[in-house]
Amino acid sequence: MRPSVRSRYALFAAVACSTLVLSGCGNDDDAAGSGDVTLGFVNGGDTNFHSCLQKAVEQTAKTENAKVYTSNSHQNAGTELSNIEDMISRNVSALIVQTVNVDSLKGDIAKAKASGIPIYLTSVSTSDADDILGAAVVDLKKVGSLDAGWIAKDAGGKDVQVGIVAGAPGAASDLLVGGFKSGLPATAKVVANQPGMFNPAKAQDVAENMIQANPDLDYAFVANEEMAFSVRKAFDAAGAKDVKIVTVNGTDEGLAAVKSGEFSATVANSALTIGQTAVKNAVGLLDKKKVDKIANIPLVLVTKDNLSEAPQYCPK
Repeated sequence: MRPSVRSRYALFAAVACSTLVLSGCGNDDDAAGSGDVTLGFVNGGDTNFHSCLQKAVEQTAKTENAKVYTSNSHQNAGTELSNIEDMISRNVSALIVQTVNVDSLKGDIAKAKASGIPIYLTSVSTSDADDILGAAVVDLKKVGSLDAGWIAKDAGGKDVQVGIVAGAPGAASDLLVGGFKSGLPATAKVVANQPGMFNPAKAQDVAENMIQANPDLDYAFVANEEMAFSVRKAFDAAGAKDVKIVTVNGTDEGLAAVKSGEFSATVANSALTIGQTAVKNAVGLLDKKKVDKIANIPLVLVTKDNLSEAPQYCPK
């Protein structure tokens, strides 16, 4: 009888560790969980989403009897590749990657494939699924279009001015903004589109300049809730409390802001669900189990009318 994937990986890890004992194998302070399968999680940034995603990955790894090593690329594609190379040197069973930029994935995947280590992607996928182990996909264009659809309905056919506070160029932000712009009605004119770099302080500066240059602004799309709070603060300080903000995430704080009217809508895409799906499906695919190679994460447009429908965003 052939040993299972878990057993073969365990044997490989044991042999590797016995030859590297002097270099401290198995004594890494960035590892969590224990088990036959080892996963390398390469996180893309430092936002609340990334923190919640990592927490979900680490918690789920424990329930799946897997060990997970973590690293963070801090929105730098070069650091991402270095992190992947480091995970390859650890001989992980598979890599889970929340990429900094979809343009960098080609090099990342090539590096991992050359080493015989499969990659499982979170949030985005590739055009050729044969290149990856699998993906937990958030339809980021749809996220943007859901927010745009709310504006279209709320505007009711009137001519309106819209501002965009994007994230960091590449990967998630470009897809979000692209979906938002394509979903706007012809009567909505985008009068400003600037990156907030997923940084609340930067987003506040962008919003201050935006409202000064466009005092008749009606709506703003902000690429995550952390920035949206700073944008709201800037607008309110400028006397533009009537500008309606639509955003992305579905955190507890974001839902409270929708309830209070600070935000008009947010699209919930649970970091908890993404992390759980990534680990469970990566382990299942390694074990040749019948799980979805490409898993689509549910999305919910949340307004005051359906707050109870929002999924849990972050692990407790």
